[in-house]
Amino acid sequence: MEYGTLNINVVSEQNNRPVEGARIRITTENAPDQTVEEASTDSQGQLNDIRLESPPLEYSMEPTANKPYSEYTIYISAPGFETVEVNGAEIFSGETAIQNVNLIPTDQEEPDSAELFVIPDHTLWGDYPPKIAESEIKTVEETGEIVLSRVVIPEYVVVHDGPPRDSRAKNYYVKYKDYIKNVASSEIYSTWPEATIQANVLAIQSFTLNRVYTEWYRNKGYDFTITTSTAYDHKWISGRNIFDSISRVVDEIFSNYLSRPNVQQPILTQYCDGKNVSCPNWMAVFCRVYTKKGVCWQQAPQELPILKSNPAHYSLCHCQSSVLHFWPFLSSLYPRGIPGRYRRLSCLSRQRCSGTSRLPVLSRMA
Repeated sequence: MEYGTLNINVVSEQNNRPVEGARIRITTENAPDQTVEEASTDSQGQLNDIRLESPPLEYSMEPTANKPYSEYTIYISAPGFETVEVNGAEIFSGETAIQNVNLIPTDQEEPDSAELFVIPDHTLWGDYPPKIAESEIKTVEETGEIVLSRVVIPEYVVVHDGPPRDSRAKNYYVKYKDYIKNVASSEIYSTWPEATIQANVLAIQSFTLNRVYTEWYRNKGYDFTITTSTAYDHKWISGRNIFDSISRVVDEIFSNYLSRPNVQQPILTQYCDGKNVSCPNWMAVFCRVYTKKGVCWQQAPQELPILKSNPAHYSLCHCQSSVLHFWPFLSSLYPRGIPGRYRRLSCLSRQRCSGTSRLPVLSRMA
């Protein structure tokens, strides 16, 4: 039997302060009545280095009929807070999973309440709709709507938890780096080589920044940045755990994206899983990890198929936009649309990014 590690961080949603003494109970997918771990958070609101059983590492390194991760249910409770249940936390062999939990304060006179997060299958294991093809470079028209003059790294993205036309779906305001970490943890395996993770993260960031730069959904009359539908965008999952190996890569390269020579906007880097769906003209996720049996080569970012067929280079953006941080606030004040004077002011106030530049090339993986 092999093992992975789980770290849990618990804070108050009200003030983001650590919750000391939060009770943690963990059960397995196959035996929900059997507790495998029970302990409390420390003064930092953390419970670290929980060792949990997982499937063999090789299940995630090449396509097999065996699920490459184990699933656990985590119960978190603390006096004065709603109880949280996370059903479907993923554990991979040799990997450190990170479960961040925000507890909602409750009135002591109110009855006990609970918040439930049901984590669906990983996109490489479950059945999800394939991406609908789009052009990788968008034509940006001057329509008087919000169109960015430069590429910016937003502090937040507004994530619509469903297809674009689903008006019942909830919108979430998510910090940019947290969004990228969540998507990468949902769409690739954390056990893959670091260069493979970098290639995938770079693709996710370029796609996301294209949506931000073009104001793709806002120009269609929607009030969000991106959706969670794999037919249109990436899979983001509310309440899911992330992985340390992915988190570290995002922290290192979060401001990088792909663009073409003489084109300012990031490429809409589309891809498929390369296993259940084939996409010869796009990137294939599984084709960036497997080398056995002649399936395909492992590839560093500069060797991705999209870059081979159409020469491209890296662009580097070093700015954080303080203005985008206030979009949720302005949207709440003006539900029918943000006045033009604020839109113009916001575009003029954005910090500038540096010009495009070529980054050091990663060598081919062994």
